[in-house]
Amino acid sequence: MSEMLEIVDDQDRVIGSAPRSECHGNPSLVHRVAHVLVVNGRGEILLQKRALDKDIQPGKWDTSVGGHLDPGEDYEKAACREMKEELGIVSAPLTYLYAYPLRNEVESENVRTYLCRYDGAIDFDPKEITEVRFWEPAEIEARLGSGIFTPNFEEEFGYYKRALSSQRSAVSRNKE
Repeated sequence: MSEMLEIVDDQDRVIGSAPRSECHGNPSLVHRVAHVLVVNGRGEILLQKRALDKDIQPGKWDTSVGGHLDPGEDYEKAACREMKEELGIVSAPLTYLYAYPLRNEVESENVRTYLCRYDGAIDFDPKEITEVRFWEPAEIEARLGSGIFTPNFEEEFGYYKRALSSQRSAVSRNKE
């Protein structure tokens, strides 16, 4: 049976549902996605290399965790479920980072991204992921535009850098 996704309006309110196969390929069907950026104690970001049989961006490096919300599920619950399913990470605390609309010629997603600070074991799902590894932000920066990352991750990385910059500015202001 095809995975069903909730379709949402501009205010992220559910207005219907459609099979995943229809949502991927029809950008007018806006659906919800939760992302998690797993960052270790050295500030490196865990990326996953997508399996070669994925319908979107196979074989490219992508956000640590990303997955559609199940019908009736909220973003944080989906983020926790996907972290467990994709990476085997259970009960690690999440911090909300930001939300953004991802729009391209293939799909339209409302994304909410969470941060997970984690230095434990990773047990990834080989059906979904071919490889995981931690990347230094400067290493990611140097490889942007080379075609090894999904366009979605490249957009996500821009949001992440802006969020870090805002946090640093807030900490700086608080110290003054």
